[in-house]
Amino acid sequence: MQEQANFDSRLRKKGDLVALSKVGVVDIGSNSVRLVVFDGAARSPAYYYNEKIMCALGAGLSETGCLNPEGRTRAVAAILRFTYLAKAMGIPRLIAVATAAVRDAQDGAAFVQELKEKTGQAVLVIKGKEEARLSAQGVLLGWPGAYGLICDLGGSSMELAEIGDGKVGKRISARIGPLKLRELQGSAAARQQLIARSMAKLTAKMGPQHNRLFLVGGSWRALARIDMERRAYPLHVIHEYRMDKDAVQKTAAFLRQSDPEKLRIKCGISGARMALLPYAIEVLDALVESFAPIDIALSSYGIREGLLYEQMSKKLRKKDPLIEACAFAEMKDARAPGFGLQLFKFVLPLFPTADEEEKRLIKAACHLHDVSWRGHPDYRAEICFDNATRANLGGLKHAERVFLGLSLMHRYRNQRKGHKFENLFSLLSQEQIRMAEILGKAMRLGAMMWVNKKQTNAKLFWAPEAKALQLVLEGDAVSLYGEVAEARLKSLARAMNASFDFQAK
Repeated sequence: MQEQANFDSRLRKKGDLVALSKVGVVDIGSNSVRLVVFDGAARSPAYYYNEKIMCALGAGLSETGCLNPEGRTRAVAAILRFTYLAKAMGIPRLIAVATAAVRDAQDGAAFVQELKEKTGQAVLVIKGKEEARLSAQGVLLGWPGAYGLICDLGGSSMELAEIGDGKVGKRISARIGPLKLRELQGSAAARQQLIARSMAKLTAKMGPQHNRLFLVGGSWRALARIDMERRAYPLHVIHEYRMDKDAVQKTAAFLRQSDPEKLRIKCGISGARMALLPYAIEVLDALVESFAPIDIALSSYGIREGLLYEQMSKKLRKKDPLIEACAFAEMKDARAPGFGLQLFKFVLPLFPTADEEEKRLIKAACHLHDVSWRGHPDYRAEICFDNATRANLGGLKHAERVFLGLSLMHRYRNQRKGHKFENLFSLLSQEQIRMAEILGKAMRLGAMMWVNKKQTNAKLFWAPEAKALQLVLEGDAVSLYGEVAEARLKSLARAMNASFDFQAK
């Protein structure tokens, strides 16, 4: 079987940004069959369409050696629907890959042929190491500088891959997916023995892996939702959610003590997925014990995003997914596309001690400062906050999401007390909250200084020791300073606990 796909490139350049035409990916897994259509900034693609059908192709595979007959029927119907949708969306051809269940089944080749005959869709069956590589590339799409171990848990198998320096290193696949463990003959002790033998082989191959553990796959996402419920965690965004060894053990106990049906409904988890979670937790517990990662991060990006990463040039891969996505949003939705960079230069003097990560967030906020202008004035602050904290953005920690949202909220609103999302502010320190307020109010002032891109007629000066803030306008730009601008300058100075001054040149 062919191991590596020859994927079509659908990237096209638009100035300094790279846009992505609609690309459809079908992922035929042991548990589910999913269609994802990507659209948007190529370095941080948006999810234009996402549909999943739970087919359980791998159910019974350990006993029969064949794909689940009912699952085959459901999968054919699902892919027939997906190909029809793709044509309606104007996607010339879907990229379809099949993983563990299809590659291991005796009738896997016959199933692929059946799909071709009934749906017209060609399917590439990928090997375990190739699946690990693509999943790792999906993680790199979201975290360009990530170091650590990727664990992609499917229904029938688990893939590990190491990443570092933007590259994928050692890779290995093991047949210890939840479906396989559930069907294993014998007691819980038999499962533990199989998991232990597999972990011994995995650690021998991968060696010490004490950096971050990145979890990829539906079972891990479901586990994260339950951990969020246990903790009453305020931000229900799976990507970049963090756990540790203690959290894994507490969530396992929480799951055992809870009514599974009530918990399933509350967390929005399918019945089929919920039934497999206890087996997934057994695998994770052994994995954490074997590799002792420094922490655990959930990744919403996996094999499907890895297929996109496959097409990217080295230059594109090095770009920051957050900045690319925010710049793309500005070019698409802002009233003055390109003004974000000018605004960034305008506000940056207020943050002389900002490190590179903080400057990155400031730039992202400036790109997004005007993308919600179509919203009702009474709700723009909420729209900005909601979009920033819950958007599908890569390269963004949860606290950074809230910082970005809070700064954009202050772009439209002076006060944050009593805000409907106030519970999320607990993810930030007091200093971060203060910095977000200053940034938001500086953007609120700077948004009034629309001048020619080639000119620098509006400048802010900040003297930290004297706590003195000064706005300087040059030439014709002096006419931009009026009562509203003065009020916004005064509000900014108040947030900085500073005096303020305006100077015309």
